[in-house]
Amino acid sequence: MTDDLMRRLRLGEDSVFEFKSVRTEHGRILAPDRRDMADELAAFANSIGGTLILGVDDKTREVEGILLHDLDAVVGWVREICNDVLKPALYAVILKVELEDSAARRMPVLRVDVPRSLFVHRSPGGYFRRIGSSKRELPPDALARLFEERSQTRIIRFDESPVPGTERDDLDYSLTQRFLRAGVDLGSPDAPEDSDDLLMRKLRIVDETDGEPCLTLAGTLLCTREPQRWLPHAYIQAVSYAGERTDSDYQTDSRDVGGPLDRQVADALHFVRRNMLVRATKEQGRAERPQFSERAVFEALVNAVAHRDYSMAGTRIRLHLFGDRLELYVPGALANTLTPDSLHLRQANRNELIVSLLARCAAPSGVGRILLMDRRGDGVPIIRREALAFSGRLPEYSLVDESELRLLMWAPR
Repeated sequence: MTDDLMRRLRLGEDSVFEFKSVRTEHGRILAPDRRDMADELAAFANSIGGTLILGVDDKTREVEGILLHDLDAVVGWVREICNDVLKPALYAVILKVELEDSAARRMPVLRVDVPRSLFVHRSPGGYFRRIGSSKRELPPDALARLFEERSQTRIIRFDESPVPGTERDDLDYSLTQRFLRAGVDLGSPDAPEDSDDLLMRKLRIVDETDGEPCLTLAGTLLCTREPQRWLPHAYIQAVSYAGERTDSDYQTDSRDVGGPLDRQVADALHFVRRNMLVRATKEQGRAERPQFSERAVFEALVNAVAHRDYSMAGTRIRLHLFGDRLELYVPGALANTLTPDSLHLRQANRNELIVSLLARCAAPSGVGRILLMDRRGDGVPIIRREALAFSGRLPEYSLVDESELRLLMWAPR
């Protein structure tokens, strides 16, 4: 990596390579300018990707380095720009490396690798794209074409899109194995050398970008132990409140539920089981009645992870428990002209591949189902039937700002 960087430095900046000097003072980053840095990162992401080296003069190509005690501060500064300044947030790989200066001294610098993004990113200066060795603001017609191009990538089989930064080695074979038919063992010494790659591609768990194998969105969400490493928004935020309103003073429990999607369903269901109220009577022996139907909660959670819009960066599924109700917020508008009133009458899948893979995952115990999904579209009818029998009231579906589906499930009076 070091030899390659030194060769690139000698050749100078181009469409995928940029240098910038770094000046710091007591941990504060004085240069480069924060807005300019955001524009450069967005320009790479809106183009074909690229590499930014911090600690190299862009005019002389001399390695200046970054003060060692300020290195972590610069890393945090870049990460904060990617997460909070750019809209939507940008995934970038930030590496600490050493390069030799003109006196053969090894100087610490930062290498920031920005992949071609699935989204169009806006920086404080507007919308930029990389042309040659400089960034250019996108004119309206080019911006419209870029939005159309990237939106098609997101909407059409988005769960089959490659996830930047993933590698085939990120697969967890114990998770992948459950999706293979006829007991095919990828780890078997008798398996043909290329059988695992072929099977992964047929399952659409593995794809490639720039000629290198990588994971698809569905493969990342179901076949890695920590999908949030690449998709930080793909989790369930669960909160329990003692009262009947959202108030941090009355919060009794909370958890960010991550991991593979089937694990998220099981752990979120466990959170509800642990926190929901139980009514007990002693008319003829002790009888307990939980606050919500576990079957209805399970079906709602499965639908949430299966059908949410994963292209909406910065959003997450929100699960809130109150004394009188359960609320579940799922990112994304309804697909294919569905409406809240027609959910129990029609079926439409936003993420066909994710649904297909979830249908092969085992369901948690106690929910009356062997597999996580059956693909017959029975989820919402079951939720309505179970919730009505439990509380005497139908659950309520509604859209929030045409971009989030809200499910309200009432507890018994």
